[in-house]
Amino acid sequence: MTQGTGEDLDLMARAIALAASVRAQTSPNPWVGAVVLAADGVEYAGATEPPGGRHAEIVALDAAGEAARGATLATTLEPCSHTGRTGPCAEAIIDAGIARVLIGLEDPDPQVAGQGVARLREAGIEVVTDLVEQEVEHQLAPYLKHRRTGRPYVVLKLAATLDGRTAAPDGSSQWITGETARQDAHRLRAESDAVVVGAGTVRADDPSLTVRHVEGRDPLRVVLGHAPEGAKVHPALEHTGSWDELLDELGRRDVLQVLVEGGATVAHDVHAAGLVDRYVVYLAPAFFGGDDARGLFAGPGAPTIDDLWRGRISYAKSFAEDLRIDVEAV
Repeated sequence: MTQGTGEDLDLMARAIALAASVRAQTSPNPWVGAVVLAADGVEYAGATEPPGGRHAEIVALDAAGEAARGATLATTLEPCSHTGRTGPCAEAIIDAGIARVLIGLEDPDPQVAGQGVARLREAGIEVVTDLVEQEVEHQLAPYLKHRRTGRPYVVLKLAATLDGRTAAPDGSSQWITGETARQDAHRLRAESDAVVVGAGTVRADDPSLTVRHVEGRDPLRVVLGHAPEGAKVHPALEHTGSWDELLDELGRRDVLQVLVEGGATVAHDVHAAGLVDRYVVYLAPAFFGGDDARGLFAGPGAPTIDDLWRGRISYAKSFAEDLRIDVEAV
């Protein structure tokens, strides 16, 4: 990581917070934050607008106007240098008279990939790169994985009692967690471009898989198998091939993050295939108290203690009734 001054790191922290504020609005574009620090100490903020709108750097430059001349611009991701839905940000930065640019992370997109940095330096602008690389890697993980592999970032959402059970012996499961946790799960759904369930879940619960408890776009709904005619999940993409084929297809559709919400069989299959990037587990302070309720996964597990899958806890949050724990692959 490149070392920056305390002021540099403060600017990047504000840019990261701005990026977080638009997390559910920008896909398939990355959620980016930018701050212009003018010579008189006034700051002008920007965040990426919905697709077709301005990139974060342009929002901040437009807010700064003439105050951008001689200023420092901090941005979480390398400014683009090509024309897509909008013009190249690198050229706009040069035209605005920015003197110094702080960049959290270089963009692996082949259309950028260091070209934005090179163009700024060619114009005589001081550029500091990879200033908060780890923080931005984490924040932009879905975008970065898609650009590097062509596949979406896979999140497996699970809800269970403290004894690891997801449904009663009769199959009933609504609701294990409380309202606050369910609202948070809808926020996770709003951040995802697609949501996947098995046909069995559709037949049993008839979910709509829309975003209801928070503001956000409804994801593309994907059913593993065939959904009954008239099911609330329609219109949906019905998939009967392998997980690899599905992820390749979703990647071609510019899906950056896919949320797997299926039952224990679907959870086992995607886990066993080693395709999960992040597990989001909601735990309720409740016990079924026996071994006949349904577990998190349905299928063969690790045969010995040496074969346990191990990740790292990257996030934990306590709600009014429940606990959320995020575990990431390492």
